[in-house]
Amino acid sequence: MSRIRSVAASTASSLGVNRRTVLAAAGAVSLSAGVGYALRPTDSEAATAAAPVAHSRQAGPAALAPYTKGTTLASVAAPRNSSGYRRLGDGAGWSRVVRSELAAPKSGRAGRRRTLAAFVQFTDLHLQDVQHPLRLEYLRSTDVHAWRPQEALTVQGAVSLVERVNALRGAPVTGAPLHFVMTTGDNTDNNAHSELEWFMKVMSGGRITPNSGDPKHYEGVQNSGMKLYWQPESTTRDNDKALGFPHLNGYLAAAIREVQSPGLKLPWYSTVGNHDALPLGCYGSHGDPYLAEAAIGGKKLFDVSAADAKKLQDAIKKATDPRGAGYRDFLKAHARSMRSVTPDEKRAPYTQADYLKAHLDPAHQGLGPVGHGYSSANLDAGTQYYAFRISDDVIGISLDTTDAGGHYEGSIGTAQLKWLDKTLKDNKDSYAVVFSHHTSKTMDNTRPDPARPGEKRHGGAEVVSVLNAHANVLAWVNGHIHKNVVTPHQASGGRSFWEISTASHVDYPHLARIIELVDNKDGTLSVFTTLIESAAPHRTDFADLSQTGLAALYRELAFNAPGANKTLAGSAADRNTELVLKKG
Repeated sequence: MSRIRSVAASTASSLGVNRRTVLAAAGAVSLSAGVGYALRPTDSEAATAAAPVAHSRQAGPAALAPYTKGTTLASVAAPRNSSGYRRLGDGAGWSRVVRSELAAPKSGRAGRRRTLAAFVQFTDLHLQDVQHPLRLEYLRSTDVHAWRPQEALTVQGAVSLVERVNALRGAPVTGAPLHFVMTTGDNTDNNAHSELEWFMKVMSGGRITPNSGDPKHYEGVQNSGMKLYWQPESTTRDNDKALGFPHLNGYLAAAIREVQSPGLKLPWYSTVGNHDALPLGCYGSHGDPYLAEAAIGGKKLFDVSAADAKKLQDAIKKATDPRGAGYRDFLKAHARSMRSVTPDEKRAPYTQADYLKAHLDPAHQGLGPVGHGYSSANLDAGTQYYAFRISDDVIGISLDTTDAGGHYEGSIGTAQLKWLDKTLKDNKDSYAVVFSHHTSKTMDNTRPDPARPGEKRHGGAEVVSVLNAHANVLAWVNGHIHKNVVTPHQASGGRSFWEISTASHVDYPHLARIIELVDNKDGTLSVFTTLIESAAPHRTDFADLSQTGLAALYRELAFNAPGANKTLAGSAADRNTELVLKKG
């Protein structure tokens, strides 16, 4: 497949520098320039034009040798005791599995391979304002997993993940420099301005106070005295303490204390998820105005009967209340049961325009690119999808699979589907990696978008069909299901790609994924996937309530969360892999 000559490569050529060296070493000139060169700057969905060269925080050229330190190849958190509340420690790493469903691996490829690109995927950070009045914690009375004991520590955990990526000195297979980080949605949890600000600072750097309402005191379910939730500082014998959860004096004050994020030492891109686009991840973006008022108000519901919780949960799952009118009535019916909390306008829901403006804000640029993939053209057109150049040989395509009509499952409109097809066709001489929040199997919600009522919505099967029609597609990278799953897709004529779904960073095992694309120089390509945990130590210390100590506790609480799904790490074939496919 022929290569497209990038701006960075052209610059390097004029200086007498080999193009491959520029892209593979010293953080790459194209990375400092923001990577995301517009494929079609005049299109409303295009990425931003090349930004001025920004100075890199990287110390110098990365050694082109495998770098497995800090990855799950080296070690994975594992329980040290066999019953009760289980403490974590250092466990054996996960080995790499070669997947050959789409092509047979050929011997000697390791000595021939050439790196095309290497990057990191974050997904489902779910940064949470845990004191938000509209949260659905009380659904725990019918579903124990509806509220997680670790939720107050999402910011500390996410910062530790940033620290892990910053500590990597190269890709685990090729040793190539990492080009960027892409986060594939559900960056926030409640579609609140407070959470959006925290997310931007986690990624680009800054001081974060993960607190809202009363600036000095926590006001949420964990000091409510209710047995339904873990009461870390109370003598209450709550349901979680009965399972061995610890008593931790000072925990809540520590959880809302200021956190410092160094920001990523790589450029980063953003893809939108349903929790970013929709209040509570499920109610339409043009939903009931009562909910917007309740979000910033001074009343919060802490407890409902199991029967009432079941009715509400069923309505959410079945999408019988996509715009939140039923939820409004539910809250009104329980108004007398609400407790007073401190009102806070920072908890207001944010719009699509707010989301785009936050990414375009120079205060959150970090190492770029400007807009983190989004552009002012997206803002003008009301779209959240774009394309960008990853390297000479590879383009990235970020989709918006959220449905503004409501419900947590996804789809895309006809205009976006046609744009996807055209972008792949226009860039047929480059390999392509597609990013989205939803997986192919969770794009089954074709509810009309209220802003485009006449536009047809399309599900995952139709997206797969479009991708299979283009020989340059190597991978579709996504999240949403909070589980590691790697799926081969093959069409007639030998065209094929891998769908790579990665576990969340809110549910154990708290993972992100490094992805490397290589040409084996034998008629095949390989996509290597390697999982990473945060930089927090596997062992926890209940007396350590520092930022790092809380990040370690975040992982351990998640492991022990009642009702937690213990299969989210997936099988060995879904974790650290080599995914082989034929050259198109």
